[in-house]
Amino acid sequence: MARTVEFFFDVGSPASYVAYRRLPAIAARTGATIDYQPFLLGGVFKATGNHSPAEIPAKGAWTSVDLARHAERHGVPFARNPFFPINTLHLMRGAAGLQDDPRFIAYLDAVFDAMWREPRNLGDPAEMPAVLARAGIDADAFTALIAADATKARLKATTEAAVARGAFGAPTFFVGDAMYFGQDRLDWVEEALAA
Repeated sequence: MARTVEFFFDVGSPASYVAYRRLPAIAARTGATIDYQPFLLGGVFKATGNHSPAEIPAKGAWTSVDLARHAERHGVPFARNPFFPINTLHLMRGAAGLQDDPRFIAYLDAVFDAMWREPRNLGDPAEMPAVLARAGIDADAFTALIAADATKARLKATTEAAVARGAFGAPTFFVGDAMYFGQDRLDWVEEALAA
């Protein structure tokens, strides 16, 4: 039976972006499935007392360089976003609301690329229509989707469930009950999926 990797992510996390780009090849090599689980990193930080590396100048600078190294090693196009960090609540509500929609991966592709490949200020609402159009999503329909109570509840529930299982940052992966944190642990994720 094929194994599944649960991938908890926030599009505002550059490490989540690198993992997002690497995971499909890992799944193909291992015959695994990816269970994409959008959560709100700010909510995870609040619940766990964790903080973004960007809040610590030396760690933020090192993390930026380290992520660029990992991206280059794995052939992932990566550009530092000069608008980082931004509030991703609207973006992650969009991911939660589109999770069962056929455009879900197109949405993630468009948003991750706009954050970390061709950096745009996705905290500016004026930037969103062009990004959404790349995924075939109408901007007005998106606004309604992210305002829906069911969308808000889904994102909150996924965030709380991840924290309850031990998540404290992004990306977080689960293979069965085993948790792995960080895009730099994907080798271990692959080993677990291949076992």
